[in-house]
Amino acid sequence: MSMNKLRRVIACTLACTLSLAVLIICAGCGRQNDPTVVTLWHVYGGQADSPLNALIDEFNATVGAKQNIRVQVTSVTNTNTIHENVLASAYNDPGAPELPDMFISYPKTVLAMPDDTVLVDYSEHFTKAELDKFIPEFIEEGMVNDRLTVLPVAKSTEIMFINKTDFDRFAAATGAQISDLTTWEGLYGLADDYYAWTDAKTPDIKNDGKTFFVHDYHFDYFQVGVESLGESFFEGEGLAFGPAFEQVWKPYARATLEGGVWLQSGYATEPLRTGDSIVSVASSASVLYYSDTVTYPDNVSEKVEIIALPCPVFEGGEKLVMQRGAGMCTVKSTPEKTKACITFLKWLTEPKHNVDFVTSLGYMPVTTEAFDSYLTDAIDGLTDPKYKSLYEAFIATQQEYTFYNAPKLDSYLKLETRFEEMVRSSLTAGRYAYLEQGRSIDELTLSVLEDFKQSYAD
Repeated sequence: MSMNKLRRVIACTLACTLSLAVLIICAGCGRQNDPTVVTLWHVYGGQADSPLNALIDEFNATVGAKQNIRVQVTSVTNTNTIHENVLASAYNDPGAPELPDMFISYPKTVLAMPDDTVLVDYSEHFTKAELDKFIPEFIEEGMVNDRLTVLPVAKSTEIMFINKTDFDRFAAATGAQISDLTTWEGLYGLADDYYAWTDAKTPDIKNDGKTFFVHDYHFDYFQVGVESLGESFFEGEGLAFGPAFEQVWKPYARATLEGGVWLQSGYATEPLRTGDSIVSVASSASVLYYSDTVTYPDNVSEKVEIIALPCPVFEGGEKLVMQRGAGMCTVKSTPEKTKACITFLKWLTEPKHNVDFVTSLGYMPVTTEAFDSYLTDAIDGLTDPKYKSLYEAFIATQQEYTFYNAPKLDSYLKLETRFEEMVRSSLTAGRYAYLEQGRSIDELTLSVLEDFKQSYAD
């Protein structure tokens, strides 16, 4: 081989070696700079239009960019679908989707998993001081098997929604007061008066008065009511039916039998939209579905004012209210992914970010500081009077009430479903007996209770 040819071979070899070294170095740099990507399933809005997605974009562009973290939303659906998909994956069902790094869940989903230790225990990643900033009942609700596996990020509660336009007409004619709605006894008294007042408008038509009140969750009404009077609603995996249950039953049943309480199926938003009722108790998150236009049976529509107030309580009872709302679960993974998830969740539950998040959806923030220092200013920025009223009711609720945690019973869903069905059917039959058989309202109130308890036990 000539000297020139040898030089060319050596030069080519050196060039290839150098190029390969550069590629290796660059590949190493690329691996070092690739962000830690964590995936998320949630329920807040649509895939293309979600307040949480917008906040995630903000996180990714700020803290995420600085710490080389990227949160990626892979599904926006509903809690039922997430529940089904999580369990399908946990049980290795054929075709089940792979679990994301984070997903929104109720404790019932965690309880139904074959092994909930695949989820992060947040008490190992948040300091006691950090967890103490949360509303205590919200943290308690996320404890499953003595582990904090469901972190609160947004909560709802039960709130009373009122068609104030129609209520004011009723008040002007009868002397009814909004303040009467602070107790269940007062509310049911107004229900009787409202039915009689609307019935009297058509004296030639008997028993055509309108219902005054609708409750979305009869099971919650009884559960929270009994517990607020200092008695347990549950006994083991069943119901106790103690003296306080009868105390909660009497005013409710009496008003229902006389026609003042809505018993039909569906959500409370519907009878308020049609003018068939004017007061309701429902999840605060349902504010989105309360219409400020009422369309009556004759197709006449009118604009109305919808206001929100804290739930009524029983005279002499504790100010207790149901708390609702799912939380965030994190699946155990690599230390880098776990750290990335915790970094995002701490950012999301910081008071300012959390208030920005929840006020776009009609939920409550999850920390005391968010309520005390940020929520009032956020209310001033709301343009919808209905939402302003809701958040004022939230503040009053947080200040004056204790949030109630339903027990994590295996039988809970079965008890709730059967209770809802039986209480409606028993009182509907009682209403028929009152109208068609002329039976005494006092006698019926107690006999329907006994019938209900007997049927429920069968």
